[in-house]
Amino acid sequence: MALFSSLTPVFIAIICVLIGVIMKKTNGEKEKRDTKSKHPSRPWVDEDLKDGTDHPLEEEEGEEEWQGLEENVAHVPFTGERYSEAEMIKRSQTFYELLNKRRSVRFLSDEPVPREVIDNVIRTAGTSPSGAHTEPWTFVVVQDPNLKHKIREIVEEEEEINYKKRMGDRWVNDLKRLRTNWIKEYLDTAPYLILIFKQVYGRLPNGKKKTHYYNEISVSIACGILLAALQNAGLCTVTSTPLNCGPQLRELLQRPANEKLLLLLPVGYPKKDATVPALTRKPLEDIMVVM
Repeated sequence: MALFSSLTPVFIAIICVLIGVIMKKTNGEKEKRDTKSKHPSRPWVDEDLKDGTDHPLEEEEGEEEWQGLEENVAHVPFTGERYSEAEMIKRSQTFYELLNKRRSVRFLSDEPVPREVIDNVIRTAGTSPSGAHTEPWTFVVVQDPNLKHKIREIVEEEEEINYKKRMGDRWVNDLKRLRTNWIKEYLDTAPYLILIFKQVYGRLPNGKKKTHYYNEISVSIACGILLAALQNAGLCTVTSTPLNCGPQLRELLQRPANEKLLLLLPVGYPKKDATVPALTRKPLEDIMVVM
């Protein structure tokens, strides 16, 4: 009995150690699971610019629920333009030369631009392909001087914070060679501002949400077509993604909650004394792989 009594504290100590090890292991596994489930914190990332394509909608839209699309879309004959090989080469070369002249221009004139031109380039952007033909884009054209100035105030206020706090030294230093900063005079001077919103979901006739598949990819393709259309019309722009301005600009422009700002384009003619950085583009062999 004496021996057993003397060993009891030892047994209790061993049991306590084992319990501690088991609990530590359990907590460690829980922390790992929690860490995996959490996204890394990136304070400079605008929530509006995050792609919500893969995020499921609320349960109210069950996967098999009618999406408001026609069950049977009629198919009609299609005949595309067919050119000779020589003409194809000529046209592709001419189009490349036109687009190769496109530059990001930050010095825009206040000279008026025909409104019909703006209508046409946005019509052109609207020909873009989209997931399940949901056409998840809204192009907001701003020409009112007071509204343009309010947009500039919002953008410059947030951009100053971006440059000084959110973006980090590497990003800011990479931009220095392009001589960019948070001052956006072109938001006042450009005759038009085009703000492109992605519709992260739509609405069914019954008011429920409608899935917009690949909404960010679809709208990004439309933006590319818009840039080509502007270049073709002889107009200039600079692609602007105003970080952390989306909610304020959405409210200012009275856009609904399902629309998220993706891109802001000031559009107009270049100033007579406009300059651009002397940049070069990668050669074909650096951007194309033929298998």
